[in-house]
Order: sequence, then structure tokens, then C-alpha cells
Amino acid sequence: MNSQGIVDVVLIGGGIMSATLGTLLKELQPDWRIEVYERLGELAQESSNPWNNAGTGHAGLCELNYMPQAPDGSVTADKAVVINEQFQISRQLWAHLVSIGALPEPNKFINSTPHMTFVHGKANVEYLRKRHAVLATEPLFAGMEFSDDAEKIGTWTPLLTRKRPAGQKIAATRIVSGTDVDFGALTRLLFENLEEQGVTMHMNEQVVGLGHKADGTWDLKLLRQVGQTRSTINARFVFVGAGGGALALLQQSGIPEIKGFGGFPISGQFLRTTNPKLVAQHQAKVYGKAAKGAPPMSVPHLDTRVVDGEMSLLFGPYAGFSPKFLKSSTWFDLPFSIRAHNLGPMLAVARHNFDLMKYLIGEVFASRGDKLKALREFIPTAVAEDWELITAGQRVQVMKKDAKLGGVLQFGTEVITSSDGSIAGLLGASPGASTAAPIMVDLLARCFPDRIEGWKPRIRQMIPSYGTKLSDDPAAAAASLAATAEVLQLSN
Repeated sequence: MNSQGIVDVVLIGGGIMSATLGTLLKELQPDWRIEVYERLGELAQESSNPWNNAGTGHAGLCELNYMPQAPDGSVTADKAVVINEQFQISRQLWAHLVSIGALPEPNKFINSTPHMTFVHGKANVEYLRKRHAVLATEPLFAGMEFSDDAEKIGTWTPLLTRKRPAGQKIAATRIVSGTDVDFGALTRLLFENLEEQGVTMHMNEQVVGLGHKADGTWDLKLLRQVGQTRSTINARFVFVGAGGGALALLQQSGIPEIKGFGGFPISGQFLRTTNPKLVAQHQAKVYGKAAKGAPPMSVPHLDTRVVDGEMSLLFGPYAGFSPKFLKSSTWFDLPFSIRAHNLGPMLAVARHNFDLMKYLIGEVFASRGDKLKALREFIPTAVAEDWELITAGQRVQVMKKDAKLGGVLQFGTEVITSSDGSIAGLLGASPGASTAAPIMVDLLARCFPDRIEGWKPRIRQMIPSYGTKLSDDPAAAAASLAATAEVLQLSN
């Protein structure tokens, strides 16, 4: 078995998380040796692939699940504001990279796309009215419009209102500063820039073993997919950005911080059309309300997509269940992830999420006709011939211990770090890619506490709002939105 020597940083996985962390570290420590290992032959083939996600620049502009209505009827913007703050960090980092030439023309990975919400029914209309009233006072949501007039909504996107039942109460919000992001393209562009700076990319090479040494470094066992040759490498810091494969590697590392964590895989499908007549009539990402028991990632939405410069529409996602943790992995992922320390929390999650189980079973057995019926809630005139069914990426939701319930299913992302900061990994899903930059900046502080103070001035050059809240300062929020919009060539 050959040894490849010691390196400063190993990034496991060729997705947006590894690309973002590598970019930040190379800006902060240009002299560090960084190696990237991807088990597939191409980058961004799992969750970062543009057809495996909806490409929404998640900023809380249209996602109703970030602002649920409380039992007393009230609506608060707290979580939506946090998500928006996080996305602004991503926007600032991307704008910085464009301004220094590390990223090319921004339209290769990000495009202006209005973000909308759309509901029908009296109760939902009143809820949306409340939501808009709350957001109207928030600096990062400036410019959001509300309407319950079908004619007005039809000017925003005619597909929503054409041949809709007469008298049906509907409402929508719209904000033009939303975006569509091709995270696959962004990932590849970031890695191309890293390669130009000396970062080594190892494709078709899988990390199959992790061992913590007495000196605090990590020995990684590697398997080359072509030829099945084995080697090892020693690293001072390891980031496990392997998407659904992260749980198994973190378990293998033996760090106590992973104990009690499990993964719940949810698969997804979308209906897609490239019919130019339909695409021309819908320039927006439109989110509705989730069905009872549905996970947040299954909120129905009708999205404009720009992938490789070509426009299309996606509708979905239709959730389902598969024991795989990755599209390209095996059916044994879920059973092989079960340990004595996470069995209790996983069983507790099963007990307390009956509605979710019922929903997923219904989705698995839904016919194409059922899927079209859901589409017609958004586009009453939709016909089957215009739409094809595509399979999206696997999402592995976090299951973890809970003192009260025994175990909880967590929607979102969770960063796991060892006590000495020598290894970290990311579990979970949406809003994921949209918040890669703030997640990785937070990881820097957790894993490199002895360096973070010295790095802060450089971080602020890349991310001017670092350490502050734009939502607390309307003038700063407006200035940041305008500055990033100009560099990234976005509507503001």
C-alpha cells in the first residue's frame, strides 16, 4: 500500500460544501496543501447536481415552512430572517470571487428569478396576508408585493391563473430579487479555481478508512476505483463533505460526537418541461404550502431553472423512500448505518412521525395521474405530454437523540466536529447548498479556534457583513443587496 505523505487538509467529496470550504481555506492560508477526493468520475454528481435539487437560492423569500402559523394565529419572521442572512453571506462571497476573477461571468451559475408564494382557500389567503405584513417591516425583504387579485397575479405568471376555477380565492407574493442557482456549475467553477491555485483533485478515488493517530492527525485509507489499487494519506484536518455518505465515514472515524446520530433517507422526483411556450410564460420560483405530514423538502413548487444556459420548468418534488443514502450507492446504506447508540433515537423518530410515514407511503404509490393532479393545483391547463418525470437526489435527514422524546427528526443541516477540531462533517439537507458559505465560515471558527482571530480581517474582505446582522441595519442591508446585485448582475 503506497503512502502519499502528510497534507494540511483533505476534503472528502466533490460537492458544493467541499468546494466552498476549500475556497475559503485557500484564501486564508494559500500556503496550505489541500487534497480533494471524489469517489465518482465527475464533480457535483449527487446533491450539488442541478437536476438533483431545485436550484433555489434559499433566502426565506418564498418558503412558507420557514414561517408557520402559530396556534394563536400569529406569524413571526425569525427563521426566515436567519435564512436570508445566511444567503447574503453566500452572495457576498460569490460577489467577491467574481470581483477578483476567481469566478467567471456570474450568469454561468446564478440568474435573477423572482421568488413567489401562491396559496388558495380563504384561510391560506389570510395567512399569506399576515406573512407579507410581517415581512414588509424586514430590511432584507424590501420590495415584496402581495396580491389576492387573479388578474394581477396573472401578470406575474399567467400559468397560475389561466382557466382557474371561477371564484376560487387565491393570493400570491412576489419579490424580484430572488435567484436561480446552478450549484453544479458553481461547484465545478470553484474547483477549477482551486486547481489553478495548486489544489490536487483525485477523481474515482474513495476514502474507505479513517484512523486517528496519537499526534492528532488522521490516516486515510484510499481505494482507486479503476484498478482497485490502495494507498494511504495523512492529514492534519479532514472535512467530510460526502453528502449522504458523510454519516458512514463519521461513524467509522470513531469520534464520540457522532454517537446518537442516524440518517433518514428521502428520495424525490420532479416533473420537467422544456416546452418553450410554457417556459416563456413562467419566469419565477413559486412555492405553495406543504401537505399534512410532508417534510419541508417536499413543499410543492413550480420553478424556472437555468442549467447550462438552457431554461426549463420543474414541478415537485414528489417525495418517496429508498434506503440509499446516495443516488449512486447501495440499498444497504440505511441498515448498515444502524448502531447500538442510534437505534433508540431512530425508533423514537419512527414512533413520533406517523404522519410522515403515511405521507411517504402515499407518495411512493402515487400514480402519474396523481402527480399531474398536484401539478394542476399550480397550472390548471397542464397536459401530460408536456412533462417528463425525472429522479432528483437523495436527501438524508438527521435523526438524533432528544432528552424529552428519545429521538427527533431534524430538517436542515448539522455540522459535526471532533473535540480537537481535527475532523468535521456535514449531515442533513435543505437549505444546504444555499447556505454553504455561512456553514463553512462557522466551521472555521469551530475547527481552527487558534487561527480564527487572525483570519477575521481577511474574512471581512470577502464577506463584509461577517459578525454583524444586516437585518438590524436597514441602510447596511440595502447597501449589501445593491452591491452584490451589481457584481452578480442580479435584479435588486
